[in-house]
Amino acid sequence: MKKGPIREWFDALLFAVIAATLIRWATFEAFTIPTPSMEGTLLVGDFLFVNKLNYGPRTPMTPLQVPLTHQKIWGTDIQSYLEWIKLPTFRLPGLGEIQRNDVVVFNYPNELDKPLDLKTYYVKRCVGLPGDTILIDNGEVIINNKNLTIPAGLQKRYFLETDKTINERIFRKYDIWEYTKVTGGYYINTKEENANAIGNEAFVGNITLYKMDKSLTSGRIFPDGENYPWNTDFYGPLLIPYRGLEIEINKETISKFGSTIINYENIDNVRVEEDNLLIDNEIVTEYKFKQDYFFMMGDNRHNSEDSRFWGFVPYDHVLGEASFIWFSYNYQEDNLFKAIRWDRFLNIIK
Repeated sequence: MKKGPIREWFDALLFAVIAATLIRWATFEAFTIPTPSMEGTLLVGDFLFVNKLNYGPRTPMTPLQVPLTHQKIWGTDIQSYLEWIKLPTFRLPGLGEIQRNDVVVFNYPNELDKPLDLKTYYVKRCVGLPGDTILIDNGEVIINNKNLTIPAGLQKRYFLETDKTINERIFRKYDIWEYTKVTGGYYINTKEENANAIGNEAFVGNITLYKMDKSLTSGRIFPDGENYPWNTDFYGPLLIPYRGLEIEINKETISKFGSTIINYENIDNVRVEEDNLLIDNEIVTEYKFKQDYFFMMGDNRHNSEDSRFWGFVPYDHVLGEASFIWFSYNYQEDNLFKAIRWDRFLNIIK
């Protein structure tokens, strides 16, 4: 029996949705950069593809959701999923493993009120692998007593000394998009070569790299700002847990790893009381980690909410590797033609 045109259109649409959903789940997924935390490498308005084949695609945990959505139905505040069914998640074999300095897309771990696979997507650079010891000394990242290779797009904060008001066009000329006027000049976030270039202008008195004083601490710093008086430029040393790592439970390890065990080790009945870890209401004196963890940082080092603030990224939260930019649009530019960053089309992300 010949199908009518409505049935043919419906079948074609259904096939397209199923095919797109499978492709999005198993191979590549589109992603947009919403914040400047990776600027220098990724800009606000970059549209990129996330490669899930490299690390292996994850099976869905929340199957009851509108196809091709994440958290909300397009253009609305209506939740696009139901939590009536929750499945265990597994990772299929991938082409490789996460390497140090990979740019990784993952679910934001600290968003504990949502299912794992529907937490907000973040993109950062992996600076620390499972089993690494990370130390940040005066802004320099040191892994296992060796300085981390500096990515080409690394940005830091500089103080630009001037008594002049600098036109926005001047900053754009030197590819500087983040700047704040303060007494005596401007704070700018940019690459070292851009800072040196604008420093040659006659109206600039001096350019100095911003360095946070070691004595300045923050209660927001992971793992515990009270017991570990670190900051974004002076941090650690801190061991990154790996699957199979056995630790003795005491005040120090509870302070460093307690929240990680409670929130990400998928234990139903676990809590911390004083300096004790209780599983199924029994005090445990040792603990073996069930999965690998990673330490992620933004390339815009002085304007990035990353592992320095909210901790390790569990392996089951990793979505894939940021692969390449397929489109880029500068929302700060009024001219439509100029707003499209033509030079960023099909750029490989490094």
